[in-house]
Amino acid sequence: MIHDTDPFATPESERSDVRRLRGRFGMTVCLWTAPGPAGLTVSSTLVADGDPGRLLGIVDDESELWPAIERAGVFAVTPLGEAHRQLADRFAGLMPAPGGLFKQEAWTQTPYGPIPAGTGTWAGCRLDGARPFGWGLLVEASLMEITLGAPAPPLLHHRGRYTTLS
Repeated sequence: MIHDTDPFATPESERSDVRRLRGRFGMTVCLWTAPGPAGLTVSSTLVADGDPGRLLGIVDDESELWPAIERAGVFAVTPLGEAHRQLADRFAGLMPAPGGLFKQEAWTQTPYGPIPAGTGTWAGCRLDGARPFGWGLLVEASLMEITLGAPAPPLLHHRGRYTTLS
């Protein structure tokens, strides 16, 4: 029988209250990429208006992404949609990536890192700083380039599952 849940996941009753609270916040799933290439699925991204606009996110400092961002000083952020569930799982380490993370889809190269080909909306970011924050790094960046495609329902992460607004 194929499970509709992760059989290796910590049962909710054994999770910390912080993790259970975080699960109740619906967060847009984004793909962060950097030259190298390196990438990571991130669901803790916040955009703040300003001149320049700013972006905050929490990333795993042990991921391949973080050293690539540090080296390059730039990275790209792409909000994902329904069609990107498998891509999100691969970059989160939840699904196999035969040949490497960047072998399954077509990519468009940008000065900030590769983005999935056909992506309508993405942002090029300049790293401003990072500091330990919980079990990750709080990354602060300035938005240097923004491309806005047609509005589309975002892929959301809520209570350990993907969902959409549609």
